[in-house]
Amino acid sequence: MRSVEAQLLHRPPGLTAGEIVRALGAVQAQDVPSALLAFRARSATLTPADVEAAWEAREIVRTWGPRGTLHFVHADDLPWLHALTGSVTGTLRRLAEEGVTGDDLLPLITGALEGQGPLTKADLEERLKGRARGQGVVHLVALAAHHGLAVLGPQRAGKPTYVHAADWLGAPVRPEPDRDRALKELATRYRRAHHPATPDDLAAWSGLPLGAARTAWGLSAAPPPPPAEEPALVRLAPAFDEYVLGWRSRDPVLAPEHARKVFPGGGVLRPVVVVGAMIRGVWARKGAQVTVQPFGELPDVDGEIADVRRFLNNSPRKP
Repeated sequence: MRSVEAQLLHRPPGLTAGEIVRALGAVQAQDVPSALLAFRARSATLTPADVEAAWEAREIVRTWGPRGTLHFVHADDLPWLHALTGSVTGTLRRLAEEGVTGDDLLPLITGALEGQGPLTKADLEERLKGRARGQGVVHLVALAAHHGLAVLGPQRAGKPTYVHAADWLGAPVRPEPDRDRALKELATRYRRAHHPATPDDLAAWSGLPLGAARTAWGLSAAPPPPPAEEPALVRLAPAFDEYVLGWRSRDPVLAPEHARKVFPGGGVLRPVVVVGAMIRGVWARKGAQVTVQPFGELPDVDGEIADVRRFLNNSPRKP
């Protein structure tokens, strides 16, 4: 059975947003509202403003991480994670599909970003003068990020922004030159936050080839086992939460007969109700209104619903 304590779902007191990101290795963040709710599930006191303050302070950074997916990463962890994640081949293919071609693509996007501070996609379209539009702009930024030259800045009026890494972080992101050291750190972090797990799980989570994941596994040491008795808890975990996506298979926490209720298709992943260590329902929100659809009988979830509402309203929360 998966450890809710390894995933911090027991809400150890006093953790900052940066400490949660470091403990988990990375927090999936292609959808920022869902990412903020991942912090809520792991802290009884953090507010959206606290997470956004850590983002503004450059303690946590939103960038392309494991599997080439947008994640929050601790700034101190960028070098070793950057050394192991992302493929320029896929980015160049997507750029070609968007009609963005040429031998000058990297200087094109870095020139548009450099010295400008965070820019929206519309800002960049204007600066690129027709060379790229829409998703082509995003893939250009991803190309720069692959070379350590771009990250995402904080949202502006709900829209993502993109910024030159040297402007935002003080220097480009330079990958850890010792690959074995990077592999060891990756596996060490992963194994601490994902118990039980295997090299296959690490490969699925990180996007590394299985051979590299096995090498990383061999370089790392097994963490101490979690407590024999996991805490009885109820958590409303968001869509794309690490507890659901952090392993190769969801079967240990999600009964097969309920899988389509969580993964209905089309890339949709619904927020889930975690009871103990199992997924026992899904939930949804509209504004600050929260509705729960249980798979069967559930314990009292009113306290969790009220906490989600307080969090969404950015109100003080009870420790």
